[in-house]
Amino acid sequence: MKKILHMSDLHVGYADFDLRFRRITDEIISRYRGQAPDFVIVITGDLANNANKVESFHKVKQGLEALRRAGFAHVLVVPGNHDHGTGKLVDERFGEIFQEIFYGRRIEFPKLDIIDEVAFLGLNSMEEELRWYDRFWAEGDLGMPQLRRLETALLSPAVRACKKRVIYLHHHPFKWRPFHELKDSKELKKVLISAMNDGVSIDALLFGHNHQGKAHNGEWGIPRCYDAGTATLKPRPKYLDWFHWYQIQASTRIIDLANEDAASDRVLFFNGTTGGGHEKAE
Repeated sequence: MKKILHMSDLHVGYADFDLRFRRITDEIISRYRGQAPDFVIVITGDLANNANKVESFHKVKQGLEALRRAGFAHVLVVPGNHDHGTGKLVDERFGEIFQEIFYGRRIEFPKLDIIDEVAFLGLNSMEEELRWYDRFWAEGDLGMPQLRRLETALLSPAVRACKKRVIYLHHHPFKWRPFHELKDSKELKKVLISAMNDGVSIDALLFGHNHQGKAHNGEWGIPRCYDAGTATLKPRPKYLDWFHWYQIQASTRIIDLANEDAASDRVLFFNGTTGGGHEKAE
């Protein structure tokens, strides 16, 4: 069973973050190239800092293509609020641009990939957040149509037959900040708990958005629940530095689903961002 390398909130296009992201991909390749077939890389949104600068998407894609050339065949991404505009002011046309660049076509979420008997279901937490009266702030909204499709996918024979199931999205489903919440997190919870009550395990729930990089394992009865923080260490506004609970973290993780003990998961630290270049236990 493959391991997951989960990162989030690259914000390429901010300052020199295209170089930071490329240093990260170079280090992943250098460190894990010999194990590349063992990994699925999952990036949970905010690949770009501002979707109005479409060249940022292309710089991210170059990094992802470098990973694929190095043998990391499975790189999964979903959009965040910054991938639909500035982060606080969004436009639906950027969703189409994102999909064309990263998927090569228009798709309907959830995005289902079954890899080595693990079902990966990617959600678009901006799907219902693009109407004219929703386009401000940094909130997310999956919408009932997407939630119904998720329920159908989870109960389908193909997904039921998998050994593990991983849900990944951008917006934080548990701990939200004002104007940053996932509006229909309660509805998502109902869908996931209903599936689990029907014998379909949810083995990991992966997300980003808050930049805090914390583990919330056990929430909703799901053994692995991870906020990947911001891989490139995108800073907060200075006035938030006064609040310790808003401190940013780069919590890119290696998640070994074959090991039932979440304590076996590792947090990565990269040279050039956090100055470490090593792993540590969760």
